[in-house]
Amino acid sequence: MKFNKSFQLVLILCSAYAVLSTPRGVAMKVAKGRRGVLPSRDVSSEAQVSWTQVDQVLGRTAATPVDGVHRYSFPRADMNVTVGSTHVNAGFALGSFAAFMLSDDDAIVMGDLVLSEEEVNPVMSALQKGGIQTTAIHNHLLFEKPAVKYVHYKGQKDLASLARTLRTALGLTKTPLTAPAPNNGTSPLPFNTTALDSIIGYPGKANNGVYQYSIPRAETIMDGEMTIPPAMGVATAINFQPTGRTTAAITGDFVLLASEVPLVLQVLSESGIQVNALYNHMLTDSSRLFYIHFWAVDEVVKLGNALRSALARTNSKKPGA
Repeated sequence: MKFNKSFQLVLILCSAYAVLSTPRGVAMKVAKGRRGVLPSRDVSSEAQVSWTQVDQVLGRTAATPVDGVHRYSFPRADMNVTVGSTHVNAGFALGSFAAFMLSDDDAIVMGDLVLSEEEVNPVMSALQKGGIQTTAIHNHLLFEKPAVKYVHYKGQKDLASLARTLRTALGLTKTPLTAPAPNNGTSPLPFNTTALDSIIGYPGKANNGVYQYSIPRAETIMDGEMTIPPAMGVATAINFQPTGRTTAAITGDFVLLASEVPLVLQVLSESGIQVNALYNHMLTDSSRLFYIHFWAVDEVVKLGNALRSALARTNSKKPGA
């Protein structure tokens, strides 16, 4: 009997030692277990990440982080693109971006790059060489001159390597690599933005002559076992570019579930809004998301009502929720 009790004590002590001596990284991986639940990241490890180094590599600072996402913008101010008689501002439909977030072991970057046709394959090769995967190549516009393509991507490795790979890829394009002028969000727009916010049902913001909405979905979006916040590029985007005192061009993309696609397509078609593209951005997302790009030039109030009707067909997050 004494032997049995001694043996039990040895087992208990061995088990305790195994738990205490397990490397933190291994313990985190074991704790991850349940789908969609990531281990809490130690605050000290957050502080060790040099976002300043990323700023230096990319030549600019990120927007104010939201949900842990550091988002960098690269407007193609070098491009002179028109759709019909409408000149496309860089902030309207020609904005490349890179959104970074930390995972348990490394970092993730997602985004899309606005490219000329000649730039697509060299950029894609540079991304691939640096361990960043191309997840989609397609158009956002129709009838634009010259033609513009959009390369969507995702990478997961150490933060510094991701930043360097993106900088190398951008260096193969004519993208301006000096930081753009600060957002002149206070410049007045010719139409009543307060009234437009009331119609759309969400608050927008002015960004260098363009009025923008970002509307997240109500669901939690996953990619593998990682939760993807809206700022990583999974929120509906709506942009208004003034063409007159009461008129505007609109573009952007609705982020949709498969069941919502035909409903939104019907609203857009019946409202005279041109559909430019329907596609996916990610390869392993859950819920599976589809993106509808659109275009129209018309009265602001008419466009706002049509977009509000389309949004009503989606499971978008309620304002203030």
